[in-house]
Amino acid sequence: MKKNIHPKFEETKIKCACGNEISTRSTVKDISIEICSQCHPFFTGKQKLIDTAGRVERFKKKYKIKN
Repeated sequence: MKKNIHPKFEETKIKCACGNEISTRSTVKDISIEICSQCHPFFTGKQKLIDTAGRVERFKKKYKIKN
């Protein structure tokens, strides 16, 4: 391999908005993410509905879903 053309591959921390920290190696230093495996609904089994301008209520009303 040629010298001085590759980025440094070093230890880094990935920080999630939920507070979870993951240690790994990367060429990018200190990565910040919004969602991780500790808070993602697929992995936790908890569904989070984010209602933007009443879209969830309109969907439920349209398909007559009772909660």
